[in-house]
Amino acid sequence: MNGVHKLGTKERKERERALRRQQIQDSAKEIFSQKGFQSTTIEDIAKKAELSTGAIYQYFKSKDELYAFMNLEGLQNMTDEIEAIYKDQRLSSERKILKMKEAMYGNFLNFPLLLRVVFHVQLEDTLANLDKQLLNQLNSLGKKTMNLMASVYQEGVIAGKFYPGHGLAHADIMWGTFAGLMMWEEAKRRINPKKDFLKSTLDQAFEIFCRGVKKDKKEEKKG
Repeated sequence: MNGVHKLGTKERKERERALRRQQIQDSAKEIFSQKGFQSTTIEDIAKKAELSTGAIYQYFKSKDELYAFMNLEGLQNMTDEIEAIYKDQRLSSERKILKMKEAMYGNFLNFPLLLRVVFHVQLEDTLANLDKQLLNQLNSLGKKTMNLMASVYQEGVIAGKFYPGHGLAHADIMWGTFAGLMMWEEAKRRINPKKDFLKSTLDQAFEIFCRGVKKDKKEEKKG
């Protein structure tokens, strides 16, 4: 009976810890969205979560770590979707690229801070402050996503549909196009919320990309 009681107590504590961690992340997401990264403090997050700052630090060692960790789920979801698209043999390489664009767009709608997290981790001096395991997860997901996009491009080259080129360079172009438009359109939307042309602009950009890498019918026949 003692063994059963101890197991139940341990499970309850783990469940309570998971709920508290999620409570912190939900509060942080709301505050970061309102105030931005630089203006947000741990004290702001603690107040929103109705916890002490000490309680926050029991789960996350820094604001940087919390900021990166809270959208790890979004990065994982996006990578999983892109991998599923890549493995779908019913799709042409061009359709895979366009569906990958849709997957990126959909995940950033569900996780609006995700793009900021990616740029914050990549461009600012926060890597040294992140937990090594978390940093490895972020890097691993980023590399996997880029490699999948590169592989789709190379798949099109092998099939004779795309012009020859470096796969990762084209993956960088796809990601850079997506990320750049996301940031640009978000900035414009802050000035005038009624003008939201992100989806239409993104669609047009990727259509232009696909037209640029595709061979025409005569070139396909030449091999």
